[in-house]
Amino acid sequence: MTVTALVSGGKDSIFSAYLADTQGWTVDELLVLRPEDPDSWMFHTPNLALVTLQAEAWGKRCRSEPVVGRSEADEDHALRSALSNAHGPVIAGAIASSYQWSRLSRIADEIDRQVYTPLWGKEGSIVVRAEIDAGLDIRMIHLSAEPLTEELLGLRLDLALLTELERRSREQRRFHSAGEGGEFETLVVDAPFFDRRIALDETHVEGRGSARRLTVDRAHLEPKLPPGRPRTGGRTA
Repeated sequence: MTVTALVSGGKDSIFSAYLADTQGWTVDELLVLRPEDPDSWMFHTPNLALVTLQAEAWGKRCRSEPVVGRSEADEDHALRSALSNAHGPVIAGAIASSYQWSRLSRIADEIDRQVYTPLWGKEGSIVVRAEIDAGLDIRMIHLSAEPLTEELLGLRLDLALLTELERRSREQRRFHSAGEGGEFETLVVDAPFFDRRIALDETHVEGRGSARRLTVDRAHLEPKLPPGRPRTGGRTA
């Protein structure tokens, strides 16, 4: 079955698309919506342009659609239009956000489009462990919860960092350990199913207070190193 994956470039949407590919479906295209509102509750916003590099590395087609306007009605209109032009059912990466899921499922029902969310209802830390075990190179690119401090930006989300996030979550109870409430957002720069990795050439940090974002100014695809050979360079990839 041919399907479309609604992706943001982050860990959950990319992993969901990967699961679809391994479960007998064929992901025909990666679909990304670009909201005007940088603080959209519905759509991931950081570094959306890099989805085109992910698609190229994965050998997938990429379709990028703008969201014109900032209201919920504007977002719903853009989502309805994008899903109407999707190839087959739609794969999405929601885990626990009822707000996102209810809007997505309502619009899909309106246009008679099936939506599958393979991660829905699963425990967040278990999902992140599965993503790490699958070999995803996941980078922290947006923080919006007080216990998450700027030094985390650009770091790889590995088991050690996940353990630290779980500790902070237990102690302060201010964020979802998988970032499902938008407390942090991520970017996948490499995966076993990519034929090249994304190198982040130039980045800068934006924001203030508890909200910080790593914005990628320039990036490119580069060959992967042979297994076991360390890569030199900064913290961001």
